[in-house]
Amino acid sequence: MENKQFQLNDIVEMKKQHPCGTNAWKIIRMGADIRIKCEGCQHSVLIPRKEFEKKMKRLLKQADTE
Repeated sequence: MENKQFQLNDIVEMKKQHPCGTNAWKIIRMGADIRIKCEGCQHSVLIPRKEFEKKMKRLLKQADTE
């Protein structure tokens, strides 16, 4: 299985759509748990890293590394 690469401030697509109608999320905190914020309604969710890696579909936009 491929190891997914992501970092802080990346925009990712999740497998399931958020009730507001978008499935684009911004990673705002990383650690053992990952906090993501919905790009549509700004709702944030804290989920375990293992669960996040399972539910993440793909990387939409990589964060600027400046």
